[in-house]
Amino acid sequence: MNLLETGENRSNQRGLIVAGMSGGSGKSVVSVGLTAHFAGSHRKVYPFKKGPDYIDAGWLQLAARVPCYNLDPYLMPKEDLLQSFYSRAGAAEICLIEGNRGLYDGVDIDGSFSTAELSRQLDLPILLVVDCTKTTRTVAALVLGCLKLDPFVDIRGVVLNRIGGSRHESIVRQSVEKYTGVPVLGAIPRMKRDIFPMRHLGVTPFQEYDGADEAISTLVEVVRRHLDLDTIEEIMQHVEIPAEFRLEQPVATSLDRVRIGVLRDAAFQFYYPENFKALERAGADLVEINSLTAPELPDIHGLYIGGGFPETSIRYLSANISFRESIKDMAKQGLPVYAECGGLIFLGRKMILDGEAFPLVDLFPVEFSLQKKPQAHGYTVLEAGPGNPFYESGTQIKGHEFRYSRVDAWPGLPEDLTMAMKRGVGFVGRRDGLVYKNVLALYTHIHAVGTPEWAPALIARAREFKVKKGSG
Repeated sequence: MNLLETGENRSNQRGLIVAGMSGGSGKSVVSVGLTAHFAGSHRKVYPFKKGPDYIDAGWLQLAARVPCYNLDPYLMPKEDLLQSFYSRAGAAEICLIEGNRGLYDGVDIDGSFSTAELSRQLDLPILLVVDCTKTTRTVAALVLGCLKLDPFVDIRGVVLNRIGGSRHESIVRQSVEKYTGVPVLGAIPRMKRDIFPMRHLGVTPFQEYDGADEAISTLVEVVRRHLDLDTIEEIMQHVEIPAEFRLEQPVATSLDRVRIGVLRDAAFQFYYPENFKALERAGADLVEINSLTAPELPDIHGLYIGGGFPETSIRYLSANISFRESIKDMAKQGLPVYAECGGLIFLGRKMILDGEAFPLVDLFPVEFSLQKKPQAHGYTVLEAGPGNPFYESGTQIKGHEFRYSRVDAWPGLPEDLTMAMKRGVGFVGRRDGLVYKNVLALYTHIHAVGTPEWAPALIARAREFKVKKGSG
């Protein structure tokens, strides 16, 4: 959607960033709860998630009933980030952005690419969530420190989280307001259980949680009971949309469109909506495929396999033999396939879980296992080498990796992999990128806004395959 389609290009949009002192401070409780409240009050809310994240973004999407877009100052050039935000902000009444980690946390001591830096780029105020577990007056010192560290960061309100009782709340509230001058706009009590179910990668995706709708309802009740919603809306900033950012890029109207399959189910769910938009703009018609139930690949010209949790659905993936064989057969025929993380695992030979081996696609002779601790976590920078189907040699690619899987057996050498890791762990030996004909499989996830080469390259290979196959 672009702004002119809505007829709402009149600067009545308001925006707010929900930030925290650290990861796990309660940002998601507040941001998802606020999003669901405003959306349930017939307000047009567009949620955004700062940083590389699929799971929190999914919960925000569920709360708003519209896609949640990611804003990442590390992965995206500033102009592209602003374009992504403003081209969507005009369709909203309220733009609510959830930060990540602590307010000032970034990749260096200057806090580059932090939530604070994003707030400055977008000129939006902060609602700061503070975990008050086993502390009282010190909360004021923490908030005061955030105010003093960068006076250009506009902190307009504080939400106290995990409050132990009325006396606890009174002391913390009075301390914060006395010593910082920032109003306390809510106090959420300690919960007897987590609203968001947890597991090895953190919060469970809403797609895999039967109680997701109930969790959203609970969050709405929490924010309506414990937050000053009227004042929170008052502290929001008007979003002024520069003229140069008013339109999204148009979708290609060429008749030479191609069908790109997307594995999208309980096993594969880590996709940025911007990646889908980029494929459609480049000339793709997307075809969603359930890898757990589909007997074979449909008539497609390319395949995109994102990340997710193949380990939680491994029995179903492994048991769907005809589907696995169809992927392998089509890859041998030259079908372009781009696979990230969970998709890489799926294309391997097998995965070992609890001592049991589960056969997979077996396009690459790799055996994986799942470990109890993360094997890689954070931003990546890769340099593409020759011989891969999607990136010119020398292309610098920014992405991110977060995995508990480990490569247990692979007969190749690091130099056989097409990507050199300038930052991050990769597959093995600080390299990434397994290649077979038109297949590229790697642990790194990319974001299409920060990697503009990706979508046109996948579409170009798909068109070549379409001509070779002679299909319509």
